[in-house]
Amino acid sequence: MGPRLRGRSTLRTILTPMHTLIRFAFLAMCFGIVSSSLAATPPGVSYDSVAIRLLESGLRNCEAFQMLKELTSHAPHRLSGSPDAARAVDLTKKMMEQRGLNKVHLEAIMVPHWVRGPVEEATITRSTSKKGTKLTICALGGSVATPKRGIEAEVIEVKSFEQLRTLGESAKNKIIFFNRPFDPTKFNTFETYGGAVDQRSRGAVEAARAGGVAALVRSMTHVIDDVPHTGAMGYVDTVKKVPAAAISTLDADMLSKLLLQEKNIRVRIQLTCKTLPDTPSANVVGEITGSEKPDEVIVVGGHLDCWDKGQGAHDDGGGCMQAIEVIQLMRKLGVKPKRTIRAVMFMNEENGNRGGKAYATAPERAGEKHIAAIESDRGAFAPRGISVQADSSVLAKVQAWRSLFERMYADRIFPGYSGVDVSAIVERGAAGFGLDVETQRYFDYHHSDNDTIDKVNPRELELGAIVEALLCYLISEEGL
Repeated sequence: MGPRLRGRSTLRTILTPMHTLIRFAFLAMCFGIVSSSLAATPPGVSYDSVAIRLLESGLRNCEAFQMLKELTSHAPHRLSGSPDAARAVDLTKKMMEQRGLNKVHLEAIMVPHWVRGPVEEATITRSTSKKGTKLTICALGGSVATPKRGIEAEVIEVKSFEQLRTLGESAKNKIIFFNRPFDPTKFNTFETYGGAVDQRSRGAVEAARAGGVAALVRSMTHVIDDVPHTGAMGYVDTVKKVPAAAISTLDADMLSKLLLQEKNIRVRIQLTCKTLPDTPSANVVGEITGSEKPDEVIVVGGHLDCWDKGQGAHDDGGGCMQAIEVIQLMRKLGVKPKRTIRAVMFMNEENGNRGGKAYATAPERAGEKHIAAIESDRGAFAPRGISVQADSSVLAKVQAWRSLFERMYADRIFPGYSGVDVSAIVERGAAGFGLDVETQRYFDYHHSDNDTIDKVNPRELELGAIVEALLCYLISEEGL
């Protein structure tokens, strides 16, 4: 026992100075890391503790969902220029005021005003087996109406604009049926959408150029059901305007099979939609003013308008309520960010983006410097990360914060697009960020009667707000 103890004592005597040096070096290294990462936090508070407090506070109450329920019940059909859009402006201004946001105000804009009208019908008028069958359709946003008695013509199916152009004279006086489905092999649902949506946006123009009398477009969704999906389409001044409607995927498949079995299938389409004069509206703005650099602004927002189908719960009521919740969470926790964090409810993303453009150039922007703009417009689903639309140095800085987002499984930080509403701010030099979410179900609901509050999970919605709040806080404290 004695010799062994003496041996340990001798070894301890030899190693103690070395251990002391190693421990000192280790602590110095740690202190350097910690001090650099916590330099902008209040005394005794780490970024990790702020992240935990945001998470616990948000999930305890899920107030973003309560606000979304109020929005979708009082103002469900918030298409620009509509009475519900006006109600939504007043309601969200009141929400901000009740929750103690600073400098709550409206920024006036003029917005387009398109109305659907009471009649949207399509009927097969010539077919051996399906004559008299009703097709489930809805007018595409911005479409002109048909004549009062409708348009009746033979239907011709195409998968692409290139195919349409090869038809020559045979396309004249036909209803052009664009039937290119989503590519099911793509994992990224926005990639599949991008591969099909030109049919909706440009179909009427291409149909008219080919001599067609109307465009019938397969709905933009993976799901095979009887619910048509609307969305924006456009015209050009040099081409005749022809009406355009979306057809449900179930009826698109039925019609496609029928066209293979029979010739000279005819359909009558009736639409009563119209475009009215532009209407006054507004962006809704509120903030938590920065404690040290109030003129440096971080915008977080979504678009308040939605299509007149469903309730716009995922697109984009959820994104708007998350923006208000970002600031509410900070106020509840007593967080005082160095820079101003501003929630903006943008109006008119769906058919013009006038709100996003007007915000960036409004007189209220005088003397302000926008350093970041964050948008949530990919559905109110579980967050998975953040897309970064900025240079490599900003990307690297945000990626260095990845561990803070890990506990929410939202640590996928990658270069990518931020959002339509904040694009004008990004063009003027701000770094852009988009809340990246689990989107496999998004296009089940998008622009359709399926986009309702019951499709939103309260915890997933709240988690998105928490991720945005943490990102806002980090940018506020560290800058970019």
